[in-house]
Amino acid sequence: MTFVPASRSTVATNLDSQTLRVIRAIADRGSITAAAASLGYSQPAISQSIKRLEDKLGMPVLTRVARGVELTEAGEVLARHAATVLRAIDSAADELADLAGLRSGLVRIAAFPSASSTVVPRLLGDITGRHPGVRFSYLEAEPPEAVQAVRDHAADIALTFSYPGDPDDPHRASASGLVTLPLWREQMLLVVPDAPGLGDGAIELASLADSGWIAGCPRCRGHLVELCEASGFTPALGYETDNVQAVLAMVAAGLGVALMPSLALATTPLPAGVTTRPPTAADYRTVHLVTAQGSAAVPAIGATIAAIQSLDAAAWGLETQSR
Repeated sequence: MTFVPASRSTVATNLDSQTLRVIRAIADRGSITAAAASLGYSQPAISQSIKRLEDKLGMPVLTRVARGVELTEAGEVLARHAATVLRAIDSAADELADLAGLRSGLVRIAAFPSASSTVVPRLLGDITGRHPGVRFSYLEAEPPEAVQAVRDHAADIALTFSYPGDPDDPHRASASGLVTLPLWREQMLLVVPDAPGLGDGAIELASLADSGWIAGCPRCRGHLVELCEASGFTPALGYETDNVQAVLAMVAAGLGVALMPSLALATTPLPAGVTTRPPTAADYRTVHLVTAQGSAAVPAIGATIAAIQSLDAAAWGLETQSR
């Protein structure tokens, strides 16, 4: 039989893992019959596979001898490289199986500060208990930065929040290519001195018009101003801090009052002389999950999203949003 040697590109495109396994089995077993038995194939199937390979390569890979077959020089080259290639393929298959079975994987989470001491520890404790092979990284970031981290592929999942009517809502500006899922409705609470006669009920926001106010992050501050103006006054913003304990200490010291989300207060005891009340006109913000389109198909990310959605958030004063 006359062969016409194939070009390098033709050789490269006509080598597949199954054929390499056949060549490796023949090299190890010394005959087509033994190779077929080890791979679970019929002898004719092995012979046809070798013929197709030789036709594509334009050179023989086997020669027949009295005691079976021997590899030609071309066959020896293929067998030598087949061992390395097949080890890499098998290793990749093992790693993919680990990912699919949640025995490995990395999930990068970004979330706003008040989720750091509430949602995130509970989530990580729950999911690492079920899937100890999955690794996590965590970045604390305000919503615009967290959403951008997902867009930049620096985070897989972002936990964010938005206020009703926020003109700078980062979810709208960054919607393309992302999936935003509303998770919970979070109640906003007034933090005030526990003065005599305060009562147990909600507080009319306008009754605090003469108070000094302690404001938080820019997004929270903007919402506070909008809410107060809707009640007929502009708040006197005397102090600004994102530090929850600092806000509570300032209220305790009589320096002002504050409007804070329930998550921020969930794990911090109120100091003596400080209490919380909802405003008369109930006020809420929405907690979202943001991820890239299609990323939920990655097993570790999909499992993490499902774990977040199944969290019992009522302990933090959150109401589950309908999905």
